[in-house]
Amino acid sequence: MVSGESRWEKRERIRTHLLDLVEETGTGRPIPGERQLCEELGVSRPTLRSVVDDLVRDGLLVREHGRGVFVARAKVAQHLSGPAPGQGQGQGLGVGGVDGTWASRTLDFKTVAAGPRIGRRLGTAPSEQILRITRLRTVDGDPMCVETLHVPHALVPGLTARDLETDSFYRLLSRRYEILLTDASQSIEPTVVDEWEAELLGVSVHTPALLFERAARAADGRVVEFTRSVYRGDRYRIFTRLSLAAQPDGGRVVDGSWSAATTVPGADTLVFDPYWSS
Repeated sequence: MVSGESRWEKRERIRTHLLDLVEETGTGRPIPGERQLCEELGVSRPTLRSVVDDLVRDGLLVREHGRGVFVARAKVAQHLSGPAPGQGQGQGLGVGGVDGTWASRTLDFKTVAAGPRIGRRLGTAPSEQILRITRLRTVDGDPMCVETLHVPHALVPGLTARDLETDSFYRLLSRRYEILLTDASQSIEPTVVDEWEAELLGVSVHTPALLFERAARAADGRVVEFTRSVYRGDRYRIFTRLSLAAQPDGGRVVDGSWSAATTVPGADTLVFDPYWSS
């Protein structure tokens, strides 16, 4: 126990120690038991458990009933700018690379009327027929994302559910339908999974998640797809590398993915594709 230590300082000391253990301990291996950690750190079990709970919620540790606490598998990283580490130019997916080997399983594939909400996002009439496609995305065999694509039906005649399990959607657009996507507007915000998403992703209901919504456009300006994706918050993270401006100009980022400068075109959007290659 550290003399005169505040509650916040104590929690930070425990957290730092546990983060060092995560760094030093191999994935899937156990960390020391509660009794040993409490003795080493001079803290009570309830205090230690509270910090461990935080790291479990953050996806860094995994608690297995009757067995102990283990170091979790590394999170899958989405790289907002450039290919993922180890990928050469042209090997990344879209503008930003993403870790792991991705695969898809089509859960639902229907032709429906766009409706007012999706029609507005696609720039079509509510009555226009669209394909609504729901897929489960996996990384190295683990469920990672539930996504729903909305695509005007007239743009992709003959597209099948099987196509989306065996090929890249963006590659199909380019090669089969001669549609070249040039840019996209994407938002990312925190959410929680509902009961259906939780079952598909193998997590508890109301587990924290990341919600992506993206509208991708072709060279002629028309919106080709609107996609809503829910990613596991415990296994997915965003990584970006920013090149700062040599001269002060109100926050502009040179060669980066975002900027605080309102004068930079598209500063309020993210322009990249997280998992489809072109």
